[in-house]
Amino acid sequence: MKSLHLATEDDMPKLLPLVTAFHLERGFNTTQEGQTAAIAPLLAGSPHGAIWLIGPRKAPVGYITVTFGWSLEFGGMDAFVDELYIRPAVRKRGMGTETLVNISKALGEGGVRALHLEVDREDEDTQRLYKRSRFALREKYVLMSKEL
Repeated sequence: MKSLHLATEDDMPKLLPLVTAFHLERGFNTTQEGQTAAIAPLLAGSPHGAIWLIGPRKAPVGYITVTFGWSLEFGGMDAFVDELYIRPAVRKRGMGTETLVNISKALGEGGVRALHLEVDREDEDTQRLYKRSRFALREKYVLMSKEL
C-alpha cells in the first residue's frame, strides 16, 4: 500500500507530533519524553511491535501502532492495534478503513492469527470505522487493564 510506510528511527521527528496530537485529543496523561521512550524501541526494530506512517512519507497525516502477543485461543501470534490516528482535517476520507484493511491483510499473510483493538463505548464514529474494517465486538468480553 502506497499510503502506509513502516516507520524507522529517521521518522521520529515526523511521528512524535502526531503521537502528541493523538494523546492530547484523547486526554492521555503522557509527556513527550515518555512518548519518545515508548516509540524509540519500535522504530529501532523491536519484535514487540511496529509503527506505520499513513499518507506521504515526507508529510504523514497519521500513524498506526501494532503490538504483538501470543494467543492460545486464536492458535498463535496475535496483534493489537495500540493506536490509530489520522489528523482531524483529513478524516472521513477512507484512510482509516484502508489502513485497517491493509494492515489486517499484511499481518494475516505474515502469520498473525487475530488482530484486536479497543474502542471507547461512546465513540460511535470510531466504532463504525472498525465495523467497516470487519472488526466485531466480543459480547462476552471486556478489556481490563492493570497499570504496573
